[in-house]
Amino acid sequence: MAWYEEAVFYHIYPLGLTGAPQKNDYQEPVHRLKTLIPWIGHIKELGCSGLYIGPLFESVGHGYETTDYRRVDSRLGTNEDLREFVGLCHEAGIRVILDGVFNHTGRDFFAFRDILQNRESSRYLDWYCHVNFSGNTEYNDGFSYDNWGGFPLLAKLNLRNPQVRDYLLDTVRFWVSEFDIDGLRLDAADVLDFDFMRSLRALAEEIRPDFWLMGEVIHGEYSRWVNERTLHSVTNYHLHKALYSAHNDHNYFEIAHTVRRQMDMGIGNNGVRLYSFVDNHDVERIHTKLRNKAHFLPVHVLLYTLPGIPSVYYGSEFGIEGKKERFSDASLRPCLDLEDLRRTGGACLELITALGRIHQNEPALWYGDYRELYLTTAAYAFSRGDLLITVNNGTDRAVFDLQADGSYRGALSGRTADSRDGKLHLEIEGSGGEIWIPEGKERAVYQPVTGPMAGAAAGTDASADTDVPAGAGRRESQPVIPESAGQPLPKRAQTPKPYEEMSIEELQAEILAKMAANGPVTDRMKQDVLENIYPNSLLNWVKSFR
Repeated sequence: MAWYEEAVFYHIYPLGLTGAPQKNDYQEPVHRLKTLIPWIGHIKELGCSGLYIGPLFESVGHGYETTDYRRVDSRLGTNEDLREFVGLCHEAGIRVILDGVFNHTGRDFFAFRDILQNRESSRYLDWYCHVNFSGNTEYNDGFSYDNWGGFPLLAKLNLRNPQVRDYLLDTVRFWVSEFDIDGLRLDAADVLDFDFMRSLRALAEEIRPDFWLMGEVIHGEYSRWVNERTLHSVTNYHLHKALYSAHNDHNYFEIAHTVRRQMDMGIGNNGVRLYSFVDNHDVERIHTKLRNKAHFLPVHVLLYTLPGIPSVYYGSEFGIEGKKERFSDASLRPCLDLEDLRRTGGACLELITALGRIHQNEPALWYGDYRELYLTTAAYAFSRGDLLITVNNGTDRAVFDLQADGSYRGALSGRTADSRDGKLHLEIEGSGGEIWIPEGKERAVYQPVTGPMAGAAAGTDASADTDVPAGAGRRESQPVIPESAGQPLPKRAQTPKPYEEMSIEELQAEILAKMAANGPVTDRMKQDVLENIYPNSLLNWVKSFR
């Protein structure tokens, strides 16, 4: 099996973590990448065997408006610095994947600069989509062009142009030769040309059989992107949303429904494995999103045990906050001092470290079949191979009587439980969770979690939340219709206005209206729209209709 199917990833946004200036003045390189070397040991101690780090290449601002694909951003250092960093990761047993930003470039990219200078005579006119000298942009270029997300700063590449495709594929070859990377995370994969992705997949298999392609996809049927001809995996935004909202709403049906639906799509048991996360550089920190901070434990138990490839965004293992701002993501991408964080330690760090060790040692969490065992609004149990997982989002103790034989030990708490007459009686306190491992057969024995997290794992009350809805604890074995499918639809703007000026609700309404004009809109389609709360993604989606 491939290395990435067994991995836990750590995710670093390097321009933020290293404290690089927000604007690049293209001066002499500053070797900030070297400040990340101490993080390699930390990543290994967390039980992570993969690192997703990016963006890394020369750009003018946040990193996704590329200026030079083959030169490390001068705010971070040099190509030699990155080569050294990847080599040290490999020595520590950590694979490395980089951001591949292939949908668009910045305005300082050589091909775009040539159009600015030579205009209609530029040899690179067809490198970008719909360059039109009858139009204009906010930069007053005297021509317009397609962009990403309504931002003229991000000029959309024409991936149908063989010269563009060849240049980008050669860039990937350069990265592999220069830095010895193990895969790519494809930015904005939900709008990448499918023929280009097929060319990337062919190149990946040419490089080596386990070169991993993972795409950023927010909405839609993930199987469109994940198959034998395109990508190996995509970001699981559907599960991301379910993990935090199911705890905030005390509704585990949302998670169970999401898993069932993805199983129906061939995702999970003996199928593809999606990239699972609870936060990243584009969304609020999980500790900020959770209304009851004690839910940090069951959320992460689920992240590490549900089918998928789990990842941790830098700093969230320390329980840091990060609230998304309307016009800036800086608060989501802070500069952190590892030594200061490690001195304070904390219960969140202890939990993530424990879960990483468990995931490393239990192949059932890589390849074990998922089977739902018990489900209420507040309590949820399932198996992964021979492991049993139990979580509780309520305030009261949850009781599970599961069909099982033999003795089990809680990997987080160290508690033991013996089955009687084919039944295993388990109790989990409020805001708690546990991974139950059969005893014997030379199984690993884990150090129990201590401190504030220990109560929920060991069976003593750790919950401080009281807003459990009416009906909590009701057993329901049939799938339920997602709440969003029955909600009133958002209203369209009363007067026409540019998409860029619309609210999230107005953009959702526009998308649903355009869908309805093309044919029937199912509950699943409605849910996909209503769950998408990301302005850039919605802008891109609404503009995709013809």
